[in-house]
Amino acid sequence: MKTFQQYQQDISEHINGLLKSHIASLPDHAPRLKAAMEYALLIGGKRLRPFLLYATGEMLGVKRENLDGAAMAVECIHAYSLIHDDLPAMDDDDLRRGHPTCHIAFDEASAILAGDALQTEAYRILLTYPLAPSLQSKRVDLLRQLTEAAGYQGMCGGQAIDLAATGKQISLPELQQLHEKKTGAMLIASVTMACTLCPSLSDEEKARLADFAAIIGLAFQVQDDILDVIGDTQTLGKPQGSDQAQEKSTYPAMMGLQGAQDYLHSLHLQALQALQPLPYNTELLVSLADYIIQRNH
Repeated sequence: MKTFQQYQQDISEHINGLLKSHIASLPDHAPRLKAAMEYALLIGGKRLRPFLLYATGEMLGVKRENLDGAAMAVECIHAYSLIHDDLPAMDDDDLRRGHPTCHIAFDEASAILAGDALQTEAYRILLTYPLAPSLQSKRVDLLRQLTEAAGYQGMCGGQAIDLAATGKQISLPELQQLHEKKTGAMLIASVTMACTLCPSLSDEEKARLADFAAIIGLAFQVQDDILDVIGDTQTLGKPQGSDQAQEKSTYPAMMGLQGAQDYLHSLHLQALQALQPLPYNTELLVSLADYIIQRNH
C-alpha cells in the first residue's frame, strides 16, 4: 500500500491532470475567463477534498475512474469559493497559496466570472462526466449532496455567518456552527459522494465516515486558526495574522493558544474513534487525520 505522502502526491498529480485537461477542452470564446479559471484551479493547494473522496471511495472498492467526476466537481467548487473569498468585498486578500489571488492576477470582474463559471462547471461535470452504467442513477444524489454542501445550507451560509461575525464577539457554539458549514460541509460531501458510489455500504458505516469528515473539518479550521498565530507568511502562503487584523473570531482568541491546541488534540482522538469500528483498511484516513493536526501551512 502507498504511504500517505505517496498517495497525496499521486492524487495531486491525478486531479491536476484531470482539471487541466478539462479546462483545455472548453471552447475558446472567452480566453481571459478560461485562463482565470485555470489559474485558480492549478496554482497549488492541498487537494484535501479530492484526497478524502478518493481515499474513501477506493477504500470501499470504488474504481478510481468512477470517482473522477465527483473529485473534479468538488475541486471546482472549492476553487470558486476561494476566488470569491479573496475578493475586496470579502476578505480582500492579495495572496493565495503563495501566489497573487485571482483578482490581483487578472482583475476583479474576471475573478467574479471565473468563480461563477467554476461553480456551474462543477454541476455540469457531475451530470455529464463518464460513469459506469450501474452508477448512472446516482448522478442526482451526487448533485444533491454537492449543492447542499456548497449553498445556503453549507459553505455559502457559513461564509455569510463569518462575514456577519467579523468584528463581533460570538459564542463557541456559534463559531463551531460557522466552521461546520463553511469548511465541514464540503469535506462531508467529499465522503458522502464517495459513499453514494458504493451502494453496498451500510447506513451505520456511512454515518461513521460522515462523522469522521465533520470532525477533521473542524480540526482543520482549529489548526488554521493556530497557524495564523504561530505560523509565518512565507510558509503559510498567505499573510500571517490576517484573522486578527480582520477581527475574526478564532479558537485561539476564544480559548487561548494552549486551549485551542488541547481542543485540536481532542478532535484528533474523536476522528480516530469514528474510524475504529469500520471493517476496512482505514490507514490512509488515519494518516490524513494525523496530517491535519501536524501541518504547518
